[in-house]
Amino acid sequence: MSATQTAETASLPLEELLSLTNRLIENIGSVVLGKTDVIRLAVVALLAEGHILIEDVPGVGKTLLARAMAASIDCSFRRVQFTPDLLPSDVLGSSVYHAPSGDFVFKPGPLFANVILADEINRTTPRTQSALLEAMSDRQVSVEGKTYPLDPPFLVMATQNPYEFEGTYVLPESQLDRFMIRLRMGYPIRSEERKVFLSHRSGEPVETLGAALSSEDVLRLQRAVRTVQVDDAISDYLLDIIHATRKSEDLHVGVSTRGALTLYRAAQSLALVSGRNYVVTDDIKSLVVPVLSHRVVGKSFLQAGEFGAAEAIIRDLVDRIRVPS
Repeated sequence: MSATQTAETASLPLEELLSLTNRLIENIGSVVLGKTDVIRLAVVALLAEGHILIEDVPGVGKTLLARAMAASIDCSFRRVQFTPDLLPSDVLGSSVYHAPSGDFVFKPGPLFANVILADEINRTTPRTQSALLEAMSDRQVSVEGKTYPLDPPFLVMATQNPYEFEGTYVLPESQLDRFMIRLRMGYPIRSEERKVFLSHRSGEPVETLGAALSSEDVLRLQRAVRTVQVDDAISDYLLDIIHATRKSEDLHVGVSTRGALTLYRAAQSLALVSGRNYVVTDDIKSLVVPVLSHRVVGKSFLQAGEFGAAEAIIRDLVDRIRVPS
């Protein structure tokens, strides 16, 4: 971020930034009913320049959330259905022969968009899963010895079915670590499910959903996130949690430095979404499970999709750590 952009963002009223985030949340919520907390966390990841992994059983709205997020931003969107026979070149792109010039010309794959829906990512092979790593980490793609930058904003929203479902491949730790937040949709309550019936009488609502923000609005909000203040006491509290995961007798692998920085950035984003320009301890507490639970490996399980055990361990660790006054 340039100094000019930082100064421009810092001069924006907090009320205006909050208005933009609320507009986005409300727009997504108009088609993803009864999931305000999930939508809020998805927006937090977007504004923190992170990626989102949505895990749950089929048919509870994982793909709908991703489509609604993409439709709510005026930018390019591509959906990739991950299958066992999908190749890395099907995602990244490849060179094709151009007869008039006699040369091979690179044809970009679906990854060259602002918002990517990687649908059922754990139904494809680890080789194809790994094709996303560089893009998610460095916002660029290397193909046949050449590097191609990806235009901001860049967001990967991946959905996956629970691992006990047939035909799924466990995401490796290196892939999981690239996702800022892991979400679960859950079943809707009865009253909200009734509203779903009514909203689908005349078709799929997301098909007619208009954009709430421009891509430049998103970039402005992302720049604003980096200006949110984090007190030293808050930073120490965050590090206490991180180091507790590394010392825990229940965990084989604790949270990495990348994971700590991810939690830091997500907390800044949540503060902004909450209408504040400073982080409080409740921001950290709200994020520890969705941000950290997929980054640890327990001694009683080997990352076999048993995130529930990891979540319980993380919550127990946080409950034991003194909150700064």
